[in-house]
Formats: sequence, structure tokens, C-alpha cells
Amino acid sequence: MNDRQLKSSAVYPDSPRVAVGAIVFRNEKVLLVQRGRPPAKGVWAIPGGSVNLGETLQQAAEREINEETGITIKAREPTFTFDVVVRDDSGAVRYHYVIVDLLADYIGGEPQPGDDALDVRWFKAEELRHIKLSEATRKLLKERFNFGLE
Repeated sequence: MNDRQLKSSAVYPDSPRVAVGAIVFRNEKVLLVQRGRPPAKGVWAIPGGSVNLGETLQQAAEREINEETGITIKAREPTFTFDVVVRDDSGAVRYHYVIVDLLADYIGGEPQPGDDALDVRWFKAEELRHIKLSEATRKLLKERFNFGLE
């Protein structure tokens, strides 16, 4: 691994990585992905990913959602920001993401897992109690959109 790859690595990074998610509703359902990679492998969450150098948050969200789900969106304003810090057994930072979730309008496409997603689906609020949902996603959907059950 060269210096550039090491510095841009998501695992044991030298600084936090900026990522985006897109909150997409359609027909009273929300679009979620089942993560295919650590740090949340197997967990359902808002779709998204890393921001590339030179991209706006909106551009990154539109690209990432298309790559991860096959869905085309129009990203709007940020609505929720949080960070994910995962340490290894020795206390070293294994992952550190600052995640900005944006509201987005559904434009078209049918969900198909791609990129790093194991699965992608539209969920009704009552279905959320039956899946392994990330706590950040649960909190966001419940507190900001009154979507989901406790």
C-alpha cells in the first residue's frame, strides 16, 4: 500500500472521512440498504457512502445512491449529521466517519443492490421493527420524520 492509499484508507485512517446518506421516501416507504462491509456489515441503514474530493454533498449523495441501489435521486438539503467512531481492542481508531444525511427526491429506478450493499428495499414504518436497523437510522427516522415504531 502506498502513502496515498494509506492516507485515504477507511481502515485505521489518519483523519475522519466525510460520508453522505440520502433519505428517500416513496409511497410511504423509506429506502434502506443492508450494509455489505464493516463497520456495520449486515445492518440496515440509510444508503450512502464517501464524498470524493471536489464533490458537493449533493453530488456525492446522488452518485453513491445510484451506485449502491440503482435508484436515481435529486439530493436536497442536509438534515442530520452524526459521527461513527469504532475502536479496536487496543483503543486505536479503526473507523471514523462524519456522516451528513440529506433529504432526497426519488427520480426513478428499481432497487438493486450494488457496490457494497448486500440488499436494498423500500420499507414501511411498521416493517422496521423486524429488521436489524442501525441506531442512527432508527433515531433519524423516528425523531425527524416520525417514521417507525419504538
